[in-house]
Amino acid sequence: MHLINTLPWLAEESRLLQAELAFVIILSLAALVAIISRRIRLPYTVALVLVGLALSFVTIPYRIDLSSELILSILVPPLIFEATLNLRWETLRKYLSPILLLAIGGTFIGTIIVGTIVLVAGRTLVPELNVAIAAAFAFGALISATDPVAVIALFRDLGVSKRLAVLVEGESLFNDAVAIVLFNLALTAGVAVSATNGESFTISSAIIEFVRVFFGGLVVGALLGYLVSTVVLKNVDDHLIETATTVALAFGSFIIAEQFHVSGVLAVVAAGILVGNIGMKSTSPTTKITVNNFWEFLAFVVNSMVFLLIGLEADLTQIQPQLSLVLVAIIAVLLSRAIVVYGLTWLHGLAAPRNRIPTAYRHVQYWGGLRGAISLALALSLTGSIFGNEIETELQLMTFSVVLFTLLIQGTTIGPLVQRLGLTTVPSHQREQERQQATLYAKRAGRQELDRLHNNGILSEEVYRAMADVYTYDLRQLNQDLRDLLHDYPELEQAMVLQARADLLQAERTALGDANRRGLISEEVLNELVVEMDNRSAALDSIRETMQTPEAKE
Repeated sequence: MHLINTLPWLAEESRLLQAELAFVIILSLAALVAIISRRIRLPYTVALVLVGLALSFVTIPYRIDLSSELILSILVPPLIFEATLNLRWETLRKYLSPILLLAIGGTFIGTIIVGTIVLVAGRTLVPELNVAIAAAFAFGALISATDPVAVIALFRDLGVSKRLAVLVEGESLFNDAVAIVLFNLALTAGVAVSATNGESFTISSAIIEFVRVFFGGLVVGALLGYLVSTVVLKNVDDHLIETATTVALAFGSFIIAEQFHVSGVLAVVAAGILVGNIGMKSTSPTTKITVNNFWEFLAFVVNSMVFLLIGLEADLTQIQPQLSLVLVAIIAVLLSRAIVVYGLTWLHGLAAPRNRIPTAYRHVQYWGGLRGAISLALALSLTGSIFGNEIETELQLMTFSVVLFTLLIQGTTIGPLVQRLGLTTVPSHQREQERQQATLYAKRAGRQELDRLHNNGILSEEVYRAMADVYTYDLRQLNQDLRDLLHDYPELEQAMVLQARADLLQAERTALGDANRRGLISEEVLNELVVEMDNRSAALDSIRETMQTPEAKE
């Protein structure tokens, strides 16, 4: 993977120093892309992929390998843990049946559909490859893992209902693990078929292995998560130690589960849910703020690395020679996703009519089924030792192509789809408040600039007075309109007060840190006051949560 030209005096430095330089540059690019993407209203993850694709055309001597081990062992655990840390069990349990139906049943069905299409098309379009059945279903399994990072971030910006967000995110958390298990079973089948020592592969043994790996991972993660929640987070009142413990848990649960040959991904899912719903409720507000801020930052860093490296690793020049197979893979994925989402949610609606998933939600679940890190990690784990170099290279090419298609095409159009379906839950009166406040802000800025021009002698007194009168009238009218709106909807004024209070608390917290650095207060006094402010901030968050609209809660 191309990264950056190193300076001449660094040419002989150690590989560790080069990796450190690469990490610094990735963070710098991530920050720059984040700023630009907000201005041009492009999904941040999509912008990272585009930047990575652009950099991939630059010939650079130093490379960082995007390996399966890097993604699964280093990048995936923090992403999963951060997602589950804020996933409330009450909400998850309410929608657990459709989530598991899509995650388990949908991944099985998707694997079969995609595998069958790829098998038939591969043997027809490229007969010399002689695509093995196990290889086709391995691709079907790895490409069934959905990645909702870009979609969930968009949901937060648009104010999409909690129910839809949980359905999309919950399915991804569980189908990642299911896809990994099915992928490994397909590899086992491939080894068994090619082995000459009498190894056998049966459907019954595959089902037993799936159950063992799936539930074994949940058990390992639940035990470790409960231990950390009840022993450390409940009894240790030190936000740094508690945060460090959650980091050890995120990576440790994955490693320990893998050592027992069960699902490391599901172990992290279970551990995160336990900490988020038990540990975080029994710890101090300061620890909650520290833990949430740390994991939010770490998730930002890891996501930046993942999507930037996806773009850097992709080789667009390899797609055209195998365009027919690439198109087959994309069509197979879209077709299987449609059958899974619309078919299984229809069946769920028949079985549980009261919890029927709305049609608009199904459209978003279908088009929001992006592919990402897990699919790439599984594809990169193919080293040519099972199905042969030629076939496994084709599988990797198809995987990268599908991932790029879902990110660049589906990822950029899911936002307009959500808005067109009317799934944004921001009330019209709240949008009107935002519009009036923005207009008021702009008018005041214009009046200040008018005064500056007049004071500098650029405008004559007559012109200034005429324009000032217009601004005065507009500002008076806007203030009155805003007062009327707040009178009709007092909850808007409450929200404004709470936001202002939160901003003031943050300013006070910053001032305390400055006072400590100047030697005005001791470290002990600083910690006491920070804890007091964190308690007040936590109280504000609780009030905000109770003020959420029913749609947002659902």
